[in-house]
Amino acid sequence: MMTLREGEKSRLRNRYGSWAVVTGASSGIGQELAEQLADAGLNLLISARRADRLEQVAQRLRADYGVEVRSVPADMAELADRQRLLEATDQVDVGLLVASAGYGTSGLLVTSDLDTELNLIGVNCGAVLHLTHHFARRFAQNRRGGIILLSSMVGFQGVPYAANYAATKAYVQSLAEALARELKPNGVDVLAAAPGPVTSGFGQRAGMTMNMAMKPSQVGVPILRALGRQTTVLPGFLTKMLVYSLRTVPRWGKIRIMEQVMGGMTAAHR
Repeated sequence: MMTLREGEKSRLRNRYGSWAVVTGASSGIGQELAEQLADAGLNLLISARRADRLEQVAQRLRADYGVEVRSVPADMAELADRQRLLEATDQVDVGLLVASAGYGTSGLLVTSDLDTELNLIGVNCGAVLHLTHHFARRFAQNRRGGIILLSSMVGFQGVPYAANYAATKAYVQSLAEALARELKPNGVDVLAAAPGPVTSGFGQRAGMTMNMAMKPSQVGVPILRALGRQTTVLPGFLTKMLVYSLRTVPRWGKIRIMEQVMGGMTAAHR
């Protein structure tokens, strides 16, 4: 597992305080970022849908790193659950938000389930806005803090066979870029993390087969290193290779290329 250097761990503690909130912490990138933050000595308030899995993660982080970890099971699609998560942070000196909860869908939009697609927007966009708005106000008042939003390399252009998912990530990317400028005078750092394919429960839920994919352990450290230094990070060599190879391609061409890539991942759903 990649780990942060001691100087980076100290920077995170000094710049963002003693507590971090991490959503989507029971698997994938969210779990990896929670682990790296625990290793850096930050106490955690972690959230995910599955209470049993979430508490297992919390227990292991407490045992391995000796930090305080509080678990708040919550479905980010539910307003009441989001409110309950925020209320759990009222008496905690939170200085860092990692909004990692999210999921994807794939296939033709016209054959997809509308309720599922609307729920996707609620989790990937609505919940991100809700939590970001709350903590941005709180951090701006304190004149310190950090916000990490999980974008994706699919957020830089339209992506056939993942049209709605890619659109939600374009929203997250745009939101992070703008807030990085708005909140900078208040001492708040905002980072859009835009990874390529990463192995986790994401692919199974989205109905995608990702043959070329990075492990969460390959992207967590680069994301935390970039916080406070960049507005967007493309974590991992594979992500950089994929994004940079498309940099000189016109937008219509990127869409055609992504159509081929995504079509290969979702052939059973076409």
